[in-house]
Amino acid sequence: MINMEGVSNMVDRLAVETARSKAEELYRTGQYLCSEAVFLIANEYLGHPVPDNMVRLASGFAVGMGTAGCACGALTGGIMALGIKYGRSAPGVPTPGMFEAAKELHNRFRERHRFTCCRTLIRDFRFGSAEHLQRYISITGEVAADVVELLSVDR
Repeated sequence: MINMEGVSNMVDRLAVETARSKAEELYRTGQYLCSEAVFLIANEYLGHPVPDNMVRLASGFAVGMGTAGCACGALTGGIMALGIKYGRSAPGVPTPGMFEAAKELHNRFRERHRFTCCRTLIRDFRFGSAEHLQRYISITGEVAADVVELLSVDR
């Protein structure tokens, strides 16, 4: 994992907390689901290098990949969002920082929640209940904050 001691001094804490609150609001108000909200917030943070309508690429990852309950949509949307900055743009081009950032995001998520599977993360909640929604509002904000933090680091 990345040593975050030195990184925290380089990170704009206001940008990280703004990302958290904006992503939570997008989910809370029903404008976007977890994967979409994280993707949009990251794109906004980076100055919209891809058109906002590219959010449609993240739409199928919500609710554990289209309601399958597999990998958490916030996490998969976050990894997709990291690709805006670190991903490959042409065949054979290196992707410096991509794997490191994706792994760091995954590891942070696992440290906090133990699992990355959507159905496991919400197994104690009735789908659509206030408790379920609050859990995913929180997870969406958390992942958006982590993504912005990881995007702010030069690799």
